[in-house]
Amino acid sequence: MPDTDAPLVNAKPDLAAARSAWLEQLSSERRLSPKTLEAYERDTRQFLTFLTAHLGGAPGIADVADLKSLDFRAFLTKRRAAGAGARTLGRGLAGIRSFMRHLERNGLANAAAATSLRAPRQPKSLPKPLTAADARRVVDASEQLNGEPWIAARNAAVLTLLYGCGLRIGEALALSGGALKDRRDKALRVTGKGNKTRLVPLLPVVFDAVDLYRRLCPYDLAADMPLFRGARGGPLQAAVLQRDMRALRGALGLPETATPHALRHSFATHLLGNGGDLRTIQELLGHASLSTTQVYTGVDTARLLDVYRNAHPRA
Repeated sequence: MPDTDAPLVNAKPDLAAARSAWLEQLSSERRLSPKTLEAYERDTRQFLTFLTAHLGGAPGIADVADLKSLDFRAFLTKRRAAGAGARTLGRGLAGIRSFMRHLERNGLANAAAATSLRAPRQPKSLPKPLTAADARRVVDASEQLNGEPWIAARNAAVLTLLYGCGLRIGEALALSGGALKDRRDKALRVTGKGNKTRLVPLLPVVFDAVDLYRRLCPYDLAADMPLFRGARGGPLQAAVLQRDMRALRGALGLPETATPHALRHSFATHLLGNGGDLRTIQELLGHASLSTTQVYTGVDTARLLDVYRNAHPRA
């Protein structure tokens, strides 16, 4: 939960209190993910900072209630001039709209000016998975290219979970020491975005990787403690794994798109390419909407077209 009482918020007490109540509601009632809460806190803080200069003083509820569409457009224009892309602007507008609707529900403002704005058009981009061969190289090489044997085994175990189960980095790092101990388990219960839980099947290779890490790890992996540890015994941070992945892809000659998250993309793309249906892949990835999963059909189509262009005599 972000610090809603941060002194950097430019707002009069009534608006600051309303914003704190909104963030608390998002956390306790709607149970948004910590990352989404951080983004909403940051985006509305930037908006209130803009309004302070735009209006000539810290805004209160009455000031926000009088805002017109031109005021919101001015904020987006300023953010775009500062280098914000369409995705950042769209997310920022979503947070501001949510806050304005909260004020409207409480009879404090009209959200029409904010909700009438069209979000910036998002650039179309496809996930960038690794090939099956490169995904296996990454997982295998992570055991060989690190100095400390237990850290090498740790990285291999985490990366195997990302590719073998389609986990997000945060989901893998949130596993407790009691997870993945019983080889009779056929599935792993994962808590994903919005505290939603799902079951993902477990492959023997996942148990193999985690078992090796357990044997080599110098720390006590108690059931109520994190499974994956940093060099000093604390919880493993995503930034550390991402740093190690950068070194790994450099050693293997892989592109910058070969990130830990690309292994999750690879999981979905390879399942689809081998006959997996979208609904099943949606469940395995923990996507709330099928439309989010459908992007992988574009990846598979692009791959097929690439094969066609390179292989057909008349292409």
